[in-house]
Amino acid sequence: MPLSPTELDRYRRQMQLPGFGPAAQERLKATTALVTGVGGLGGTAALYLAAAGVGRLILVRGGDLQRDDMNRQVLMTDDWVGKPRVFKAQQTLAAFNPDIEIEAVCDYVTAENIDALVQQADIALDCAFDFKERDLLNAACVRWGKPMVEAAMNAMEAYLITVIPGETACLSCLFPEKPEWDRWGFGVLGAVSGTLACLAALEAIKVVTGLGEPLLGQLLTMDLARAEFAKRRAYHDPDCPVCGGVKGRGDRAVPLAMARR
Repeated sequence: MPLSPTELDRYRRQMQLPGFGPAAQERLKATTALVTGVGGLGGTAALYLAAAGVGRLILVRGGDLQRDDMNRQVLMTDDWVGKPRVFKAQQTLAAFNPDIEIEAVCDYVTAENIDALVQQADIALDCAFDFKERDLLNAACVRWGKPMVEAAMNAMEAYLITVIPGETACLSCLFPEKPEWDRWGFGVLGAVSGTLACLAALEAIKVVTGLGEPLLGQLLTMDLARAEFAKRRAYHDPDCPVCGGVKGRGDRAVPLAMARR
C-alpha cells in the first residue's frame, strides 16, 4: 500500500530511524490492530498506534465515561462524561490522524464476539480491565494464530509481554490461576497507565515492522514507584489448556515483519 505525499510528510521523522524506512511504514499502513479496553491503558496505546500510522484500529470497550476516568483517559473530554467512551476515542483519534481508519465497537469482549474481532486483526493489544476479557482474547489469538501484546497494571506496578501463538508462552501459561480482583479496589495514576501504554504500542510497532527486539516470551515487570524494571523468561507450559500442543502456524505465528520478508 503506497504512502501518499501527506503520509510521507507525516511519518518522515520515524522513517529516518535505522532499519525502518518506507517499507516499515507501509507495513504499518497495511496493519489492522485490535485494542480491547479503551481506557487509560488502551486509549493511550491506541493514540500512539495512530500517531505511528497503523492503518486501521478496532477499538472495543463498553460502558460510559465516568468522571473518575479523567485522571488517565487522555482521549476523553469532560463534556463527554456519561456518554459511551469508545465513540469519543474514535472521534479524538480521527481528528488526530485523518489518514487512518478507526472502528468503534461499543461492547465488552464476550465469547460471542471475540472470534469475529480477532479474525479481522493482524495484531491485538490486550488492555482490558478484567481477566475474563483477557482470557477470551488470549484464547482467540491462540486459535487464530494472531500475535498479542499483553499489558496490565495494578497501582504502581505493571507487566508487559508479547505472545506469539505456538512460539511463546500465552497468558494462561503465565496466570493459570486467576487472582481475586476488584476493578475498583486499587488506585490508578495516569502517568503509570500512560507509561505502560507507550511501551505496549511500541511492542506492537516492533512486531509489525521488525524494528528492534520485541518481548517474545519475556515478561517485563515494572515497579514504577521505584523505577525498577526486570525481564524474566516466561514458562511456556507444554500442558497449557489454551496453547499446549499448538505449533507455529507459518506466517501467522511469527512477527508480522518477519512473515513479510
